[in-house]
Amino acid sequence: MGSARISGSLPLQVAAVCYRKRGASFEFLLVNTNNGDKWTFPKGATEPRLSHSQAAEREALEEAGAVGVIEPRHFHLYLHTKGVFWQASGVQEFVVKAFLLEVTRTQPPDESMRNPTWFSVEEARRALAKGREAKYAAELRNVIDRAVEHLSAQGTMVPGLPPRAHLSFWRSLLRT
Repeated sequence: MGSARISGSLPLQVAAVCYRKRGASFEFLLVNTNNGDKWTFPKGATEPRLSHSQAAEREALEEAGAVGVIEPRHFHLYLHTKGVFWQASGVQEFVVKAFLLEVTRTQPPDESMRNPTWFSVEEARRALAKGREAKYAAELRNVIDRAVEHLSAQGTMVPGLPPRAHLSFWRSLLRT
């Protein structure tokens, strides 16, 4: 599975940040990594025949069984690693383009070992950080924070809050 390169530096992958609205907040759909020891977003390599958002949408379906509406433009870039230093292949860093995908339905994923699971905002931040080096844990927590910011900036309103209170509400979610 090849990866495109950005400016001759790090290889590029795409991720689908799958979410759904639940009451006054959001939940994020995460999947197990290939070896099952960490949580991550559905992600993978780009393909010449697909746009980056289409490739991310494909990953969401394959790894999480998530079907929905994906935004055509990425909302965030982050660093991700694969591998471990004690194996022959070592550690490789990737730049990941993150795309928001609002999940309208789920089905069994093609990759059954991925165990797609819904997490609240705070649970997702903790799950993504668990077992990772501090630098990469912070990168993934930041993806969740940016997703919530982006969704709130799109006018996603919280029932019962007057319009001016929304910015304070979303900022309070990010501080937790």
